[in-house]
Amino acid sequence: MNFADWMSAVQDRTEAALATYLPPADTLPARLHDAMRYAALGGGKRVRPLLCHAAGAVFDASSDELDRAACAVELIHAYSLVHDDMPCMDNDTLRRGKPTVHVEYDEAIALMVGDALQSLAFQVLAETPAAPSRHSRLSSMIALLAHAAGSRGMAGGQAIDLAAVGRTLTLAELEQMHIHKTGALIRAAVLLGGHCGEADDAALANLTHFANRIGLLFQVIDDILDAEASTATLGKTAGKDAAQNKPTYVSLLGVSRAKELAAELRDNALAALASFGARGERLAGLTRYIVERDF
Repeated sequence: MNFADWMSAVQDRTEAALATYLPPADTLPARLHDAMRYAALGGGKRVRPLLCHAAGAVFDASSDELDRAACAVELIHAYSLVHDDMPCMDNDTLRRGKPTVHVEYDEAIALMVGDALQSLAFQVLAETPAAPSRHSRLSSMIALLAHAAGSRGMAGGQAIDLAAVGRTLTLAELEQMHIHKTGALIRAAVLLGGHCGEADDAALANLTHFANRIGLLFQVIDDILDAEASTATLGKTAGKDAAQNKPTYVSLLGVSRAKELAAELRDNALAALASFGARGERLAGLTRYIVERDF
């Protein structure tokens, strides 16, 4: 299977699995469940599930187990977008080419959608069928996802981001913010895939180094696209960071230097995969995809 076909297959199976894990839209409370499905289905690049499956492929992980880990990460990501878009955060009206949840429904529903998607993520992961010998590893995976989503991960990064509005950060400060805000969940996606395949400590260390580079790379490219791409292309409001006076790699370095940094991070990420040989080709392909994407 070539890379494009593999990507499409993982995206399709992720969509199907999410549709199964999410409560039916006509189940009480129907409006909440409908909004949860609105937030999580029918859009997005599914980069985190792709990274999870690609990392699992390095270690011949079960596709069914990878589906659960990938969907757990994607549910956390979907919840974070719902909350990030709310008026108390970024106050955005467009996400994935359609109205944000608080616009389509209301703010109270959006708040509850985020809460419910977060708890569902842990339910999906915790209910992974596992032999007794796998229980300890499954417990570690749940803890890993919780850490990535919490105050020392994504939520903490968002808090730092909100506090940084109107300030000029150093490159080190900006990197620290995005290691948490964007990088923590991307790192979790990669490591969960490795855990599904029972990667050893040395392999997990290599995956961690790769994931740290890819997480920053994703954010640098996001900042470049926010500055250069259109709203129609992005499916979300273009130029939002500049309008809100947020520190970004583009505002700090300029577009040209930000693109150079992206190339450096790409090369570092690819180098971190060297020990996996041909088994790491899916991860390498995703690295190139992140750099070359235009949306």
